[in-house]
Amino acid sequence: MLSPLTKLVSALLVAASAAPVAAQELDASQPVQVFRASADVVTIQASVKDRRGRVVSGLKPADFEIRDNGELRQIVSLRADKDSPLSLAVLVDMSGSMRSEAKIALARLAYAAIVSQLRQGQDEAAVYIFDSELRLRQEFTSDLGALRTALDDFDAFGMTSLYDATAATARELSQRTGTHKAILLVTDGLDTSSKLTPSEVSAFSSSIDVPVFTVATVPSVDERQMLESSERSNAEADLRDLSDWTGGKFVFASTVVETVATATTLVKELRQQYVLAIEAAPANEWRKLDIRVKRKTAKVKARSGYYGG
Repeated sequence: MLSPLTKLVSALLVAASAAPVAAQELDASQPVQVFRASADVVTIQASVKDRRGRVVSGLKPADFEIRDNGELRQIVSLRADKDSPLSLAVLVDMSGSMRSEAKIALARLAYAAIVSQLRQGQDEAAVYIFDSELRLRQEFTSDLGALRTALDDFDAFGMTSLYDATAATARELSQRTGTHKAILLVTDGLDTSSKLTPSEVSAFSSSIDVPVFTVATVPSVDERQMLESSERSNAEADLRDLSDWTGGKFVFASTVVETVATATTLVKELRQQYVLAIEAAPANEWRKLDIRVKRKTAKVKARSGYYGG
């Protein structure tokens, strides 16, 4: 019998068949409705920073330029409210590769730092864990007390279906109503058993506007250098590309100080995102988005596209 995650992954394989960088033709016989972002409006969470990496605030619709498959589109609305609620899905790797005490300690530190930035009764979060299967550890709640104890039991075991778990979590998060939504993925960055590729997962996550922020817990200097070297030399897409294409961010966490600082910063940056909206194109196809700010010193990170129709 197929597990719930296997069934979900099989459905997502259809949705993720288009890469986010170069759109591919969709099979009209497949149920594209499972991953449509919206029939009328496309929302875009966008982070804007200057060349020094500082958040750029105070921008108006006229400061942005959005192209949809190369066509300039009018911005229907823009929100930039730091007090808007967050909806976070914290996805924690509990596969065998995370078995070392150092990785477990860093994962718990990163998680505690994330929870410390949430506001009681306003923000909400859920906790998912995964090895070869995805499991719900704590359902969505705004009760920080319930969230703080969600990782008390950390039993690392099994293969790593990192990309499959990310896609399944994105599907769950897409149903939430928070103004700012994101997956915060805590992992050592190694995948051993996923059916989905990073390109497929990023296409799916981008289509429903779920950015993936990744905290890579790699405590050993040698491990970090090996991972960085592998990413630079490997022509295939990886976890860093997945984070980038969905409008998220990939950061390393190799020390206690770095882990707490990076996890805390990710939540703060998420609060400062702009939320823009455009009308969805009627064509039933993958649409590539290009979001820019009319300031040469500003850089925008946002979803790479969506499915029209």
